[in-house]
Amino acid sequence: MREVLPELMEWWREGKSVGVGTVVATFRSAPRPPGASMLVGPEGVAVGSVSGGCVEGAVYELGQSVVESGVPVLQRYGISDDDAFAVGLTCGGILDVYVEKISPETYPELGEVADDIDAGRPVAVATVVEHPDPALVGRRTIIRPDATGSTTATVHDGQTRGDGDSGAGRRGLSGSLGSERIDHSVHDDALGLLAAGHSETLTYGPDGERRGEGMRVFVAAFAPKPRMLVFGAIDFAAAVARVGSFLGYHVTVCDARPVFATNSRFPEADEVVVQWPHKFLRKEQEAGRVDRRTVICVLTHDPKFDVPLLEVALRLPEVAYVGAMGSRRTHDDRNARLKEAGLTDDELARLASPIGLDLGARTPEETAISIAAEIISGQWGGTGERLAGSGGRIHHA
Repeated sequence: MREVLPELMEWWREGKSVGVGTVVATFRSAPRPPGASMLVGPEGVAVGSVSGGCVEGAVYELGQSVVESGVPVLQRYGISDDDAFAVGLTCGGILDVYVEKISPETYPELGEVADDIDAGRPVAVATVVEHPDPALVGRRTIIRPDATGSTTATVHDGQTRGDGDSGAGRRGLSGSLGSERIDHSVHDDALGLLAAGHSETLTYGPDGERRGEGMRVFVAAFAPKPRMLVFGAIDFAAAVARVGSFLGYHVTVCDARPVFATNSRFPEADEVVVQWPHKFLRKEQEAGRVDRRTVICVLTHDPKFDVPLLEVALRLPEVAYVGAMGSRRTHDDRNARLKEAGLTDDELARLASPIGLDLGARTPEETAISIAAEIISGQWGGTGERLAGSGGRIHHA
């Protein structure tokens, strides 16, 4: 949804209705992840993608139909058959697409959600996409963590109804998706997904039973961008910042030397900080701005900077990645210094050094790609091997 939000908000502010198809679940080698969206806007305009081209035509037609009827539809698309014109995924995957009508009437809270996303405030939107009771399909809860870690929620039924319809009175309800059990189950699970920055379809029993089946709720988690902390204001850092920004990270470049740590040298970074690296990292950790999605790239290869920094980084309770640049000789010397500083073997094992995958990289740009490849591999459990020389699934769970 995030990638099509500008166009959706433009139509929403104009009071227009838009058909929105969202990938809510994938199986096997589906090309787009949960949360990928496609808009069917006024005058037949199409924006976004749910499958990279395989089923867009079918979703487009379904979106037009849903705008006319106002009734949401959950549609599964699987493997296409031998007919070249069959609707399906040639990659062999399966995806579920939830198609709904969005307008100021069906989704009055969208403006507030968009404001949260733009401001980097965490917000999750939980939508009932399947239920034995059709009246509950389309109900939507907006969940925000407050300062104490609990949630606030606003609920909307997500459908346009006439005044005489029994569902009309539910529009604007606050705090319930149908029962207290459903509310508790969805709110708690949505908070967990929001903390991880992960969107997913959750399955419950019709009344929110955790081990049951029959109700499916898609949670779109809009967490702030994960952070990439790049230490060392060198040419390699500029390339890493560029790639990190491309991958969707909020990139910070930090160096203690003001002559090198300047915005003009790192235009792709979201912020450039002049401070001793270990002091900055400790301050960010104490402020709660370092989490399990944070990646740390230490590019200084200078002991007076990177040893104190790595003492802090390798003792952080949860980060996604810590990598340090340097030759084999630099790595051995650094490890010896870190052991002298009291780091354990388990803590040193968390360090990716020399940084990056073996791609034969030489230039700063090539090295940045090798670092990014190692980060992605660690995130998704990849091996770093050539796909052409391996078997099994391409996309890891």
